[in-house]
Amino acid sequence: MTLTPTSRIIVSRPNLYTQLYTKSMPPINRLTAARVRALQTPGRYADGNGLYLQVKNSGRGATKSWVFRYSKDKRAHTIGLGPVPIVSLAEARLAASDAKRHLFEGVDPLEVKRQTTRASAAPTFEEAARTYIEIHTPTWKNNKHATQWTNTLREYAEPIIGNITVDGIERRHVLRVLEPIWTEKAETATRIRGRIEKILDWATVEGHRKGENPARWRGNLEHSLPKRLTKQRTKHLAALPWQDLPDFYQRLKHQEGMAAIALRFTILTVARTGEVRFAAPGEFLLGEKALWVIPKERMKAGKEHRVPLSPPCVDIVRNAQSCNQHVFSPFPEKAMSENAMLALLKRMKVVGITVHGFRSTFRDWAAENTTTQREVIETCLAHGNSDQVEAAYLRSDVLEKRRKLLQDWSVFVCSGQS
Repeated sequence: MTLTPTSRIIVSRPNLYTQLYTKSMPPINRLTAARVRALQTPGRYADGNGLYLQVKNSGRGATKSWVFRYSKDKRAHTIGLGPVPIVSLAEARLAASDAKRHLFEGVDPLEVKRQTTRASAAPTFEEAARTYIEIHTPTWKNNKHATQWTNTLREYAEPIIGNITVDGIERRHVLRVLEPIWTEKAETATRIRGRIEKILDWATVEGHRKGENPARWRGNLEHSLPKRLTKQRTKHLAALPWQDLPDFYQRLKHQEGMAAIALRFTILTVARTGEVRFAAPGEFLLGEKALWVIPKERMKAGKEHRVPLSPPCVDIVRNAQSCNQHVFSPFPEKAMSENAMLALLKRMKVVGITVHGFRSTFRDWAAENTTTQREVIETCLAHGNSDQVEAAYLRSDVLEKRRKLLQDWSVFVCSGQS
């Protein structure tokens, strides 16, 4: 077949375009592994596709690293891809290809690297938990909280998610922590879920993770974990019946040691164990209307609490006071042991009774033997008022009414007379 001039031009054009396009493209894979090893002269050596070997002089000879150069928004940019001893030529080419792909997709490779760097800097859950506890420990009223947080997370959460960075923790991870203990140790599991949620919330605020909190209960875990079918009954602390208290108190008066003195004071003031253990000499005003003023830092409700002292209480304080930092402590600078009074009860062979239970004994005695208003009794116990309207109107701490009630209580405890 004879070709016309026009047909010859059409046939020859593809070859011409291919040659022109090939000549216009920069060559790639110019470097070899041997040449990379051999190059010592400072400078940048192109491999193609935006990849360069950068050679610099240092005090100990030439240092070599890979960089990727590109242009975006009419500005030149350079990204480091790593040193030659760690990143091989083949690995550098793959990294350059990835950067090219990001550019083709309209994504700045430098921003991709920044996000990757931030993600790699995210702490593990164990590290985040430790930091969270350190930050919040000074604000917790009870020093035990930090120990409880540390121990429960170490036992139940960290074996499963401790080594996972906070940005990688998902809902399935949280469920793996909770499911084995959700029904058998419901209270512990509930607290652990809340603690994980708080730690991940902190991580989000600090920029270590994004998105929803996988430990959130409402609209999340509530659909995967069974709800408690019935509200658990409140487990009351074992208390001595009020009718038996005067006989017990007489036995207690014959016990020796600071724990016995502290326990007598605890019963008469219906105070909490910690409030008595850390009582300082400067908190007592032993005048005509004696008072014990407990600072808000030591109170569960975070409010200063005034305790009117009956004559037996005043005698106990005067006899117990010494140069020690704490009134009811045999040690110069540290408080009495947390379990000292409980150990005394065991030595007295009083079975099934707790120190805290004497507050319940007082509550029962007051309800059955006096006509005192409920709010006066609750204020003696330093209980918060759950009735917001009542709390708003009850601005006084009803000190004189409490003084009368605690005086009657003191007479009953010491003599059995109502």
